[in-house]
Amino acid sequence: METAQDLGRTASVYGIDMYYELRGEGPPLVLLHGFTGAGADWAHALDLAELGRDHRVIVPDLRGHGRSTNPAGTITLRQCALDVFALLDHLGVKAFRAMGLSFGAKSLLHLATQQPERVESMVLVSATPYFPEQARAIMRQVSDEGRSEAEWEEMRGRHRLGDAQIRALWRQPRRFADSYDDMNFTRPYLSTITARTMIVSGDRDPLYPAEIALEMYRAIPRSCLWLVPNSGHAPIFGEWKEPFARAALAFLRGEQGEQAVFHD
Repeated sequence: METAQDLGRTASVYGIDMYYELRGEGPPLVLLHGFTGAGADWAHALDLAELGRDHRVIVPDLRGHGRSTNPAGTITLRQCALDVFALLDHLGVKAFRAMGLSFGAKSLLHLATQQPERVESMVLVSATPYFPEQARAIMRQVSDEGRSEAEWEEMRGRHRLGDAQIRALWRQPRRFADSYDDMNFTRPYLSTITARTMIVSGDRDPLYPAEIALEMYRAIPRSCLWLVPNSGHAPIFGEWKEPFARAALAFLRGEQGEQAVFHD
């Protein structure tokens, strides 16, 4: 059985050392994790070994996360997308399928608009085209101060480059709260996305309300929407793990209609 050590590699892109894992053969599938997460988090939502039977699965740690460095200390979603494209160029990957979770989904919006012809199909979980004020208010409260030892230990389990890396991540949300150009996708800009797109959002997400998911659904031409009932942010774990995996993988393979709204 392959271990993370066997699968893990590092590529130099845009001044960082980007850690990623590769497994399997087939159509390339890129998995982009959430903020303060790491690529390994996808193992809690998907059976990666099974995925590798049908796909060439590419799972990076995004800039400043996990085992990926970030000497500049700051992060933008636009730069994360450029990092991913550089990694894919390094791997010789032209067109690909993708899933993104929250931070990863916002990065994926940049990928799908920067080079639309390369993204064949994608699943956006808890994405947003802009930060609404309710999200900015929450982000302004995030800090590295007063963190418990349990919180530190949890973060150290994901982020392997020292406490300075973790502090930088906890300080980043305040920068997101003050930024208005990094995430600023208008409806006409979203309409340039050519990828078949599945939008997944919890109907009680405290950051990005369901109305925003509906805005994206109406703007992205080949999209479908699944509002997960009684669910908050990132509703693909726990009781929704298996339904999400079935629906998302079927969609990426082209087994679901393009202009449907999913109900459960």
